[in-house]
Amino acid sequence: MDSLFPPGSGVAPPEVLKSISGLEFMRRMLAGELPAPAIAVTLGFGAASVERGKVVFSGTPGANAYNPMGVIHGGYAATMLDSCMGCAVMTALEAGTGYTTLELKVSYVRALDLRSGELRATGRTLQVGRRAAFAEGEIRDASDRLIAHGTTTCLVFPL
Repeated sequence: MDSLFPPGSGVAPPEVLKSISGLEFMRRMLAGELPAPAIAVTLGFGAASVERGKVVFSGTPGANAYNPMGVIHGGYAATMLDSCMGCAVMTALEAGTGYTTLELKVSYVRALDLRSGELRATGRTLQVGRRAAFAEGEIRDASDRLIAHGTTTCLVFPL
């Protein structure tokens, strides 16, 4: 059966995901050996550093992310947090293991706008088990001000 995701879609081939650890997968993505996820390309952010249990994403939101209130939509920060926390979980998974977000909680501390500059979203694992994983994250702006923080619960499963 052909893959649902053709080459260039921002989805790595399933056989690659099954054959290497989550940490190796993330390292290869950071090195450009595997495609960046389409959502990250769409929103203009990507992995800046990767280590076991910790992933940092960076990006600068553009005017296309504004909401009608004249600030960057909260979904931008929520997506960055979901990404960095989920990828932190991924770095702790063995080959043949996947995850998906079960719960995401985001607390917004201050609004974002074009003056916020480059954002850094850091995700860290709290606990990774055979069936569930927990992580926390935060986003800071170019002036190192806390923008938002969050937590996630992920379901861990065999691929």
